[in-house]
Amino acid sequence: MSTKDLQALVRRRLWELGGSVYEASRRARGAVGPEVLERLAHTRGWALISPWMAGHLARALDVPENRVRRAAGLPEVPDPRADVPTGPHLRLVQNGEDRG
Repeated sequence: MSTKDLQALVRRRLWELGGSVYEASRRARGAVGPEVLERLAHTRGWALISPWMAGHLARALDVPENRVRRAAGLPEVPDPRADVPTGPHLRLVQNGEDRG
C-alpha cells in the first residue's frame, strides 16, 4: 500500500463525516491531534503511523482499525466482527401484494 491510500482514506472520511479535524480528534479522545489529521490529509510525501496510532486514527475516522491498517500498509489484527454476516434488510414486494 502507498501513502496515497492512507491520505485518501483520511481525506475521504473527514469529508464524509462533515466535521472538522478538531471533532475527529475528540472522537479519538485526543490521542490523535488535529494537526496530525490535517498533515495526514494533505501530506505530499510519505507518512508513517505506528500500529498503536492505527487504532486511535480508526476511532477518529470512525472506521474499523483494519481499514486504517490496510491503507497504511500495516499487518491486520484479528477482528471478531469480520465473521458477522451482514446483508440488506429489504422486503420484496410483488405486484398486487399489500404494501401496508
